Amino acid sequence: MGKKIYLIRHGQTDYNFQGIVQGSGVDTSLNDTGRKQAEAFYQKYQDVPFKKIYTSVLKRSIESVQKFIDKGIPWEKYPGLNEISWGKKDGKIINSEDDTYYRQVLAEWKKGNVEVKPEGGESPAEVERRISEVIKIIVSRPEEDTVLICMHGRAMRILLASVLHKNLSCMEDFQHQNLCLYIINYSEGNFYLERNNDTEHLGKSLC
Repeated sequence: MGKKIYLIRHGQTDYNFQGIVQGSGVDTSLNDTGRKQAEAFYQKYQDVPFKKIYTSVLKRSIESVQKFIDKGIPWEKYPGLNEISWGKKDGKIINSEDDTYYRQVLAEWKKGNVEVKPEGGESPAEVERRISEVIKIIVSRPEEDTVLICMHGRAMRILLASVLHKNLSCMEDFQHQNLCLYIINYSEGNFYLERNNDTEHLGKSLC
């Protein structure tokens, strides 16, 4: 029996808007735009027969699907779906020095050095390991044939590269923006990408 996974990134927060580093060490709420994005997604997909909702434990993830939760759809939250930790950079406005450091870290990851971690933070390999544990739980439940997962940008890239059997060095291939949608089909141990970074539900004003 197959499974259809609706995978979304959380809606916009003030930290997103202001360009502040927002990893797992920052627990912000959606701003007004983010709430409108969440509402737009709900209006478009409220009739999808989701059997379960999965989120990280961070507020911006939960708030993005709150209306689905309020409908009574079963919901579980896992730290394993949290955003990557940027360590000492979490919660800081990116200045020119930080931007250079960030690009150096990304360059290492693109080279395949995915055990490299920002100071005090996590590596992509570490994030992949914790995400994989949650994915094992999700795919072990065949009765949940349609699920909704809400998580975070960098963590989403890592998840997509991992389940689609790409090297983590290729995770930048997966683009994302706030409240974008990926649809992944799972069957007989394999994942297949059906929809990629879809924002049609947002319209031009919320993209």
